[in-house]
Amino acid sequence: MKKLLKFLGIIVAIILVYCAVAILFFDSRYHSEKSIIINAPKEKVWQNVNSMKAINSWSPWMEMDPNMNVEYKGTSGEIGDYFHWKGNEDAGEGEEEITEIVPNEKISTKIHFMAPMNDNATSGIHLKSEGNSTKVTWSMDFELETLMKPMKPYMNMMMNKSFEKGLNTLKTMSEK
Repeated sequence: MKKLLKFLGIIVAIILVYCAVAILFFDSRYHSEKSIIINAPKEKVWQNVNSMKAINSWSPWMEMDPNMNVEYKGTSGEIGDYFHWKGNEDAGEGEEEITEIVPNEKISTKIHFMAPMNDNATSGIHLKSEGNSTKVTWSMDFELETLMKPMKPYMNMMMNKSFEKGLNTLKTMSEK
C-alpha cells in the first residue's frame, strides 16, 4: 500500500510540475495549421472554400451534431457572410463571419465561441498553385487563458485531427 501511495504521489507531483511549467513558460498565443495537396486547380478548390456554406460542407465540426441549428446571414461568398450555430454540448454555440477575401487565394474569418466557453478566434484558408495541384493551408489562431496553457499539447492533437479530417474531405470533394 505504501508503494502505491508513493507512486501516486510521484504522478501527482509530475502533473503539478508540468502544469506550473506550462503556465509560466508556454506562450498564450495559440496557432494551429495543417496543409494538404489537392490534385485540382485552385479555381476548382476555391468553389469549396469561398463561402460559409461551402466551408461548412466539409468542415468536420458540422458533424458534431447532426441536428445542429444553423442560420446564415449576409451575402454568400462576400465579406460579412455569416453563420450562427447552436448544437449539442459537443458542438456548442457560436458564430463565424468572413472578414477578408482574395478570390482564388485566401479567405479569412473571425469566430466567436459562445458555449461551452466564451472565446474569440481567427481562421484562414490559403490556396497556392503547385503545378496542376493546389496546396491548401487551413489555420486557426486565438489567445489561451493562463489556466488553459497546460492543455496546449492536447489541443494541438485535437486540432490536427480535425484539420486533417476536414482537409481530406475537401480534397475528395475538389478532386471529383
